[in-house]
Amino acid sequence: MTAFSRVAEIAEQVRVVTYAKEDASSSPRPGYLPVLRAGNIADDGLVFDDLVFVPAERIAAAQKIRQNDVLIASSSGSLDVVGKAARARADFEGGFGAFCKVLRPSPDVDPIYFAHFFRTPEYRKRVSALAAGANINNLRNEHLNELRIPLPPFPEQRRIAAILDKADALRVKRRAALTQLDTLTQSIFLDMFGDPATNPKGWPVRTIGDLLESASYGTSEKSEATGEFAVLRMNNITRTGEIDLSELKYMSLDESERDRYLVRNGDVLFNRTNSPELVGKTAIFRETKPMAYAGYLIRLRVNRENDPEYLACFLNTSYSKRVLRGMCKSIKIGRASCRERV
Repeated sequence: MTAFSRVAEIAEQVRVVTYAKEDASSSPRPGYLPVLRAGNIADDGLVFDDLVFVPAERIAAAQKIRQNDVLIASSSGSLDVVGKAARARADFEGGFGAFCKVLRPSPDVDPIYFAHFFRTPEYRKRVSALAAGANINNLRNEHLNELRIPLPPFPEQRRIAAILDKADALRVKRRAALTQLDTLTQSIFLDMFGDPATNPKGWPVRTIGDLLESASYGTSEKSEATGEFAVLRMNNITRTGEIDLSELKYMSLDESERDRYLVRNGDVLFNRTNSPELVGKTAIFRETKPMAYAGYLIRLRVNRENDPEYLACFLNTSYSKRVLRGMCKSIKIGRASCRERV
């Protein structure tokens, strides 16, 4: 039987870097070091752009990111974001800021195995339950410390970690292939219809609202581990215009709510909020079984005279994304209208 350990028994939490707002710089300066934030945690690992820089004396040696540290988003307005984690694959000459936590594994656990635990469905389910708050979701130190992680013998940990690393490599290749396919799709769209920015073929111009039967926000009810309907959230809409059903939550809906909060085959789902680069992610729902959709999404139901495939392709063009980013109104979380011109 596999033993379990509390995270606190096999890892230490690193103290967060604190600094005054007026001390932070968005660009490098002499005597300053970078600070990672929740936005630097991506599905494929840590990304090192959009950094904040603070005076080097604010970051102690123990607070600098070391190889195999696990950086975790600890606070967010979205339960899809809080708890996201990534392993540092190398030492980083910098620290991490507010709304993040760092776990540093001890020699008692394989660090790669340890990092993979924070990407498991069991971890995500537990974190969502722990972090749920009224207005903002927070993951506290004790939440992480008390998490129980299965701890097989060291050779078994390494074997599992190697398998999971190979699976990750395959996922990265798949995403790269989808990105290339998305580029090809956009090229075909531009070849057929011309650049929407200049409309060289002189097509009639309408608002998106003219093409729709309806446009509705999703439900604000919290999703759970079980329920009658699967719930599509913003993380289920990929950057390449597909719907990823690998991580789902569920909810039940009253009969009176189903027409408003269920998507049907052919509906277009549009991500209306998040960081500006993620606003506007769009995909067509192609399943036969209805699913619910969360409030960070807008359901666009095209009228009979128009084609949802065209609308989705248009919204996924670089032109539409650029316009939508310019329409984002919130400083912390981008929000965009769907009343774009076509």
